[in-house]
Amino acid sequence: MEKGLTLPQDCRDFVQSLRMRSKYALFLAFVVVVFVFIEKENKIISRVSDKLKQIPQSLADANSTDPALVLAENASLLSLSELDAAFSQLQGRLHNLSLQLGVESIGEQQEEEPSQPARAGHRRHVLLMATTRTGSSFVGEFFNQQGNIFYLFEPLWHIERTVSFEPGGANAAGSALVYRDVLKQLFLCDLYVLEHFISPLPEDHLTQFMFRRGSSRSLCEDPVCTPFVKKVFEKYHCKNRRCGPLNVTLAAEACRRKEHMALKAVRIRQLEFLQPLAEDPRLDLRVIQLVRDPRAVLASRMVAFAGKYETWKKWLAEGQDRLQEEEVQRLRGNCESIRLSAELGLRQPPWLRGRYMLVRYEDVAQRPLQKAREMYRFAGIPLTPQVEDWIQKNTQAALEGNGIYSTRKNSSEQFEKWRFSIPFKLAQVVQAACGPAMRLFGYKLARDAASLTNRSFSLLEERGTFWVT
Repeated sequence: MEKGLTLPQDCRDFVQSLRMRSKYALFLAFVVVVFVFIEKENKIISRVSDKLKQIPQSLADANSTDPALVLAENASLLSLSELDAAFSQLQGRLHNLSLQLGVESIGEQQEEEPSQPARAGHRRHVLLMATTRTGSSFVGEFFNQQGNIFYLFEPLWHIERTVSFEPGGANAAGSALVYRDVLKQLFLCDLYVLEHFISPLPEDHLTQFMFRRGSSRSLCEDPVCTPFVKKVFEKYHCKNRRCGPLNVTLAAEACRRKEHMALKAVRIRQLEFLQPLAEDPRLDLRVIQLVRDPRAVLASRMVAFAGKYETWKKWLAEGQDRLQEEEVQRLRGNCESIRLSAELGLRQPPWLRGRYMLVRYEDVAQRPLQKAREMYRFAGIPLTPQVEDWIQKNTQAALEGNGIYSTRKNSSEQFEKWRFSIPFKLAQVVQAACGPAMRLFGYKLARDAASLTNRSFSLLEERGTFWVT
């Protein structure tokens, strides 16, 4: 009797087990179908996003304004953004559920192809951070002459010419943020960001007004150098060959093909604003801050930018006792911003550790090849014979090259010429205003006119490897 009663119960348990397995099988099938659907939708979104990325960024994007302001003007972009977010959220939930069920996500079964070339994992992004008349054009050539580096000369010049900011306070911070955000896009080879600041605006991504194009080999070599177009005037043309107007699209593609990226900027003053770039996982930032004796800088600026220093010249010519306080404060502010950035870099905060190097122009001028090797070693880029040859040829010139941006000079003899042209009372003003910075960088004060012009009295303190941090 007991066996007759037990047998039907076993059957019922077996049937119940089949039902439960069927439910799990249907549920897993549903999960797989949903994953397939999501993957297809994501591919569609990815293709659309790729198309959108080909469109130059708007001015609001470049200046880090609220993206909602831009999306509100285009409902299709807003809908696409919401759709993408919804799919991402749903995919995340299903991923968590799949982990609980022991099912591997379809997207994790094979890795996606990297968007950058395979070598991009070792790509370096070098910023030569300086101020005007510190020898940055000369030092920038150390990176411009290497074939595997995409180098840009002063691209932020366009932003300064287009966007107006009053000096000091919140406006100074605002300008620094704009410069930083444009800089980040340039390091990512998004050269389209410059189009919003070039005047007149480029047409079909073609421009004849890219500032100092000829100072960037990467913008003057194939395939960026397109066939020359007759009767088309290019303000900043290539030096050694005739090219058509700059095609920004071709330049961006060339940037992505190069192994490394470097640019020179004299409009980045506050090192702390670069923290987001140093922490961006897409970048491997290296900052080289170039400094020069502020007495030499002022002497050079008064020659190169004579119109901006009429007050100084009038003060020297008329023999007045005191210079206008506004001029002195501007000089002191410039020196202090340089000093504060250097002190921050030398402290090596976690976000900047191993990413900052301080270099004096005077050391580069006396030992150019040695300093070039140190900079390349710091950047993690092998130095090629091509760069070494350029340095040998361009630092032993019999006469200094013409032009305020000349990079051809007998560097070991030229770097102290300012000592014999600057009046001592002008040097005194600089020493009083920039004393803290000069002491930090190892520039000695001149006690009198005789010590200023006496070559046997060195105005430099030896720093050794202290400068490579």
